[in-house]
Amino acid sequence: MEFKRQYIVNEDSQRVAVQLDIDTFEKIENVLENYALVQLINADDSETLNIEEAKKYYASLDKA
Repeated sequence: MEFKRQYIVNEDSQRVAVQLDIDTFEKIENVLENYALVQLINADDSETLNIEEAKKYYASLDKA
Protein backbone atom coordinates (compact mmCIF):
# COMPACT_ATOMS: atom_id res chain seq x y z
CA MET A 1 0.00 0.00 0.00
CA GLU A 2 1.46 3.34 -0.98
CA PHE A 3 0.59 6.37 1.10
CA LYS A 4 -0.03 9.76 -0.44
CA ARG A 5 1.38 12.10 2.19
CA GLN A 6 2.34 15.71 2.56
CA TYR A 7 4.68 16.92 5.25
CA ILE A 8 4.12 20.03 7.31
CA VAL A 9 7.37 21.69 8.27
CA ASN A 10 8.31 24.34 10.79
CA GLU A 11 10.32 27.49 10.14
CA ASP A 12 13.53 25.40 10.34
CA SER A 13 12.23 23.05 7.62
CA GLN A 14 11.90 20.21 10.12
CA ARG A 15 8.99 17.84 9.58
CA VAL A 16 6.45 18.31 12.36
CA ALA A 17 3.33 16.64 10.94
CA VAL A 18 1.99 14.52 8.10
CA GLN A 19 -1.16 15.15 6.13
CA LEU A 20 -2.91 12.17 4.50
CA ASP A 21 -5.79 12.14 2.05
CA ILE A 22 -9.03 10.83 3.55
CA ASP A 23 -8.98 7.55 1.58
CA THR A 24 -5.54 6.68 2.92
CA PHE A 25 -6.52 7.66 6.46
CA GLU A 26 -9.65 5.48 6.31
CA LYS A 27 -7.63 2.49 5.05
CA ILE A 28 -5.14 2.89 7.91
CA GLU A 29 -7.98 3.33 10.40
CA ASN A 30 -9.68 0.15 9.13
CA VAL A 31 -6.46 -1.87 9.41
CA LEU A 32 -5.88 -0.64 12.97
CA GLU A 33 -9.46 -1.39 14.04
CA ASN A 34 -9.28 -4.90 12.57
CA TYR A 35 -5.93 -5.54 14.24
CA ALA A 36 -7.29 -4.35 17.60
CA LEU A 37 -10.36 -6.57 17.21
CA VAL A 38 -8.20 -9.62 16.48
CA GLN A 39 -6.06 -8.87 19.53
CA LEU A 40 -9.18 -8.55 21.68
CA ILE A 41 -10.61 -11.82 20.38
CA ASN A 42 -7.31 -13.63 20.94
CA ALA A 43 -7.07 -12.28 24.50
CA ASP A 44 -10.61 -13.40 25.39
CA ASP A 45 -10.37 -16.12 28.05
CA SER A 46 -14.11 -16.68 28.26
CA GLU A 47 -15.66 -20.10 27.86
CA THR A 48 -16.20 -21.41 24.35
CA LEU A 49 -19.55 -23.04 23.60
CA ASN A 50 -20.11 -25.97 21.29
CA ILE A 51 -22.90 -25.67 18.72
CA GLU A 52 -25.60 -27.20 20.93
CA GLU A 53 -24.68 -25.02 23.92
CA ALA A 54 -24.63 -21.96 21.68
CA LYS A 55 -28.11 -22.77 20.31
CA LYS A 56 -29.50 -23.20 23.83
CA TYR A 57 -27.89 -19.96 24.98
CA TYR A 58 -29.21 -18.07 21.93
CA ALA A 59 -32.71 -19.47 22.47
CA SER A 60 -32.63 -18.25 26.07
CA LEU A 61 -31.87 -14.62 25.11
CA ASP A 62 -34.64 -12.04 25.29
CA LYS A 63 -35.70 -11.34 21.69
CA ALA A 64 -36.86 -7.76 22.30
